Amino acid sequence: MNTLIILFVFPLLIIFSYLFDAFSRKTKFPSVILLMFTGIIIRIIISANGYDEIGFLDNLIPVLGTIGLILIVLEGALELEIKKEKLPIILKGFFAALVILIVNITALKWMFTNIFEMNTQLAILSAIPLAIISSAVAIPSAAGLLDKDREFVVYESTFSDILGIMIFNYALRQFETNQLLIGTTPLISLFFQILGVVVISIAITYILFRMIRQIDHHVKFFLILALLIMVYAFGKLFHLPALVTIFIFGIFLSNVKSLLPQFLKNYLELDQTEKELDEFHILTAESAFLVRTFFFLFFGFSIQLADFKSVQPLFYGVLIILIMLLLRYAYFTVTTFKVKPSPLVYMSPRGLISILLFIQLKEVEFIDFSNSLINERVLLIVILSSMLFMLIGTLKKRQTDYPKVGIDDETPLTVEMDFDPPEIPENNS
Repeated sequence: MNTLIILFVFPLLIIFSYLFDAFSRKTKFPSVILLMFTGIIIRIIISANGYDEIGFLDNLIPVLGTIGLILIVLEGALELEIKKEKLPIILKGFFAALVILIVNITALKWMFTNIFEMNTQLAILSAIPLAIISSAVAIPSAAGLLDKDREFVVYESTFSDILGIMIFNYALRQFETNQLLIGTTPLISLFFQILGVVVISIAITYILFRMIRQIDHHVKFFLILALLIMVYAFGKLFHLPALVTIFIFGIFLSNVKSLLPQFLKNYLELDQTEKELDEFHILTAESAFLVRTFFFLFFGFSIQLADFKSVQPLFYGVLIILIMLLLRYAYFTVTTFKVKPSPLVYMSPRGLISILLFIQLKEVEFIDFSNSLINERVLLIVILSSMLFMLIGTLKKRQTDYPKVGIDDETPLTVEMDFDPPEIPENNS
């Protein structure tokens, strides 16, 4: 493939991604599905012309996915406001992510060990990626929801990513050293590890914030992003939950006025800082868009349709997502005492992080993943099914009164506006 063709194709793919995103906002159809199918179509066309060498994607996909994950978590954190009145929705998002994640892992582990006859370690490590909600898909898909519901999705999906990765790395480390998964000693060790990461994250956040204020060079935001990626890499090297650092950094930047004491506010000239942070937010959002585009395109490109001749992956994938949706429905029903389904029940797509953890699982030496019944084909079906169910949920919103599951009606909105917006009729919400 010559340079001129690449110069035509790459910009064209970005344009297509932009159009897909605009189409998604209008129709609520997940743009990542369109990106993956575009990748599949490109693979078919290229294969038909005799070019089928894609070994480079084995290394490229995990790298793009990891960078995309960092940028998406950062982007999500930059959009969140930490105010006293928002504490209930933050806690609801956290506990929803934690409880649903653990319940899903437990249910899938039981099914994998008792029905699929997988060994316990493989069953748990396969269940965790499938149970994690993808913020890379959920956050963009929630753009059309009401503010309270959108914020809930952002919190829940972001916490699900962070908690899921922490649980996966913890389980991997315990199994690798032949230690108990659940016990007083390992759980206490995990607690102090998380506490240490939070303290380190706060220190790193302060240093990076000072850098933003003091660097006079016209190029500085990409330097900050590069340092964040390095921090994440160091965290992964020592099996630490590095996403916590990214999340805390984003939260601090978006809420610097409310989190800093008054004397520091005057010292740091926050009015000028706010302008710079807006620019940083735009850069992060556009970078996340670009990386997410090529990740899902390349992931689709790596899929071979010949692998789906059997109906077994389809059956397993649909069964898994139906079980997780049922458990999610049960959670919202129990916690809200409402039986009527809500779009939030369906807002649990799988995607980027599940793919990344499955790739990591294939590289684990002490587990034979090659003959596992829960493989990449099943994962793809789970991803596609979860997105289609999410689409059904968002379409359902247009035909119902949109009950708010998981979020109290009395929770106040805190979006600050420079003008008094007109009252929106109930049937347009």
